[in-house]
Amino acid sequence: MTAGGALRVDGDRLMRRLFALAEVGAIDGGGVCRLALTDADRAGRDLVVGWMRELGLAVTVDRVGNVLGTRAGTADLPPVIIGSHIDTVRTGGKYDGNYGVLAGLEVIERLREAGVATRHPIAVGFFTNEEGARFQPDMLGSAVHQGALALDAALATVAIDGATLGDELARIGYAGDAPVDAVRAAAYLELHVEQGPVLEREGVTIGAVTGVQGISWSELTLGGVSNHAGTTPMAMRTDAGYVAAEIACFVRRLARAYGGAQVATVGHLTVRPNLVNVIPNQVVMTIDLRNTDEDVLQRAERETWAFVEATAAAEGVTVARRALARFAPVAFDPAMIDRVEAAAKAQGRSVRRMPSGAGHDAQMFAPRCPTGMIFVPSAGGISHNVREHTAPDELIAGADVLLAVVRDVAAGD
Repeated sequence: MTAGGALRVDGDRLMRRLFALAEVGAIDGGGVCRLALTDADRAGRDLVVGWMRELGLAVTVDRVGNVLGTRAGTADLPPVIIGSHIDTVRTGGKYDGNYGVLAGLEVIERLREAGVATRHPIAVGFFTNEEGARFQPDMLGSAVHQGALALDAALATVAIDGATLGDELARIGYAGDAPVDAVRAAAYLELHVEQGPVLEREGVTIGAVTGVQGISWSELTLGGVSNHAGTTPMAMRTDAGYVAAEIACFVRRLARAYGGAQVATVGHLTVRPNLVNVIPNQVVMTIDLRNTDEDVLQRAERETWAFVEATAAAEGVTVARRALARFAPVAFDPAMIDRVEAAAKAQGRSVRRMPSGAGHDAQMFAPRCPTGMIFVPSAGGISHNVREHTAPDELIAGADVLLAVVRDVAAGD
């Protein structure tokens, strides 16, 4: 408790759990590698589930491996779910996803210590394969949980290393028996590091997240003809590498021309035969387009695909396009945004409303229940990187806001 009587988290305990989980799958530079459903992910899951059981939570695992630990309420009502993920990218940091889950545990522990009962149960959840780094699409577990992706399709998903999701769940012991639709939330809250530079740059501690921008991920396979780099005249080439380079430059120009919230990235590119003196005969590449406006995102997609087809045809290169993920922009519940903003102000924290540039499990819950997110700053705007960092006082501030909002929401009808 503070001098003013408001309940606050135990910051030292929150940090101890964060650093303990970061030891599971630790890599050089202070980062973490816990790709979904690997042995490291199993070890991380076991650690968090152990903490859930120590807190006396009722732990369930559903058929896609989503884990919920629930504290009972005083009434027979749906739970308020605090959620995020504990899987990481290959060169992840300590906080992405993990922070939201462990702050949820801290919220429940503080309520228990303070003898605070809530009408709604409160559940802490972590969802399978949020990152999409090993299996695609990202947010897979929460998509199944909320009915946006069929369970059978999810279980049949093949990883980048050839493993099947259903088989890997069984291998690591997290192929649960709870139905994926057994729990429906009264509300969903997710606390997360911003993963961008805005809060730090503006000197603001708390982000009251207004929604998540739309995401369009596609994979292109470009087919050309390998030939000698020295003897083949430029006008007689069928160069898949050239087409890929033109596409990468085009989407960058497009994003700049659109301005506003539009972003575009070519994040993966594989060239064959990848030799200095051979014209490439194949390129596999990805295109990531994002915008907060669905109409603008669709226009960016149309312009991109038209450019791809025209540029490839002019070079005689074939194109095969595969959709990896497509999510429309999502708006969060206005009342939840207000609650986050009010809680931050009541605690004397600076706060601003802002959209999320990254995808989160929260976007899967938003169509089905009142949903909100809380951001705290990311140092240098860096995430998905071993140098990801947020100052402890900022992490604790975010957890304090989460505690206030959860306590308020869970007390209601």
